[in-house]
Amino acid sequence: MEAVNQVINLHQVAEITLGYSPKVKSSQRPKVGCSRQVYEVLYNFWDKDTLELAEHFQVMLLNRANRVLGICTISKGGTAGTVVDAKLVFATALKGAAQSIVVSHNHPSGNLIPSEQDKRITRRLVEIGKVLDLPVLDHVIVTADGYYSFADEGEL
Repeated sequence: MEAVNQVINLHQVAEITLGYSPKVKSSQRPKVGCSRQVYEVLYNFWDKDTLELAEHFQVMLLNRANRVLGICTISKGGTAGTVVDAKLVFATALKGAAQSIVVSHNHPSGNLIPSEQDKRITRRLVEIGKVLDLPVLDHVIVTADGYYSFADEGEL
């Protein structure tokens, strides 16, 4: 009965707003048309001090013309893994007005072979992307010596 008599204060409700304020003109953003170009943009963005130290998971946001809207670090983990929260991946993409995304993570070991966990999270993100009409175009594993593309290997 206590809840029935409680007064609701509407000033304590958080306001939620949506907005998008790009700082770079579309024509000045890098355009990616293949996994090699995606790797080059990601590699240049990556913190080289941690590339071979700890695993990070990042999402690249793309517009309809495959121009890079931005890259966001979703998680930072340890030497053998990191936690990927799908809600954060897609919240970032939606907030950034992305039309598609490329997900990526590094393997500090330099091994380019995806683990079973890598494959599972990729399948999960691809399925969520289909539901949201926000396609996952690729999942790229980044190392100092090269990359692995799930799309190139037919694993999407």
